[in-house]
Amino acid sequence: MKKTRIFYWIVTGLFLLMMLFSGISSLVSGPQAVEFFKMLQMPAYLISFLSIAKILGVIAILIPGFPRLKEWAYAGLMFDLIGAAWCNYSVGIPFAGWGLILIFVALGFLSYYLFHKISAPQPR
Repeated sequence: MKKTRIFYWIVTGLFLLMMLFSGISSLVSGPQAVEFFKMLQMPAYLISFLSIAKILGVIAILIPGFPRLKEWAYAGLMFDLIGAAWCNYSVGIPFAGWGLILIFVALGFLSYYLFHKISAPQPR
């Protein structure tokens, strides 16, 4: 169980660092984020909303307890990543430009799976 817990924190740390970096960089990059959203044919007002939602999702997963809040945070972050991949695909960006997103989707799913594995009641 100790190995599972360590692996959970490694995977979750990578996943959450990427989501936190994504949220903060979108907030501070300003014109570049607006240009990218224009290319994706999305309104610029979503930038701050999605960025703050990512940061709050990261915080929710890191706070101990609150399993239902963690469920919603995982769901929200996965919707964000899968939606980002779909938007990139839909506007014709080649796979090489957005394929890395799928690695983070996989990290998110693995983190979620391991969260449930370490949270399950252990037999005595």
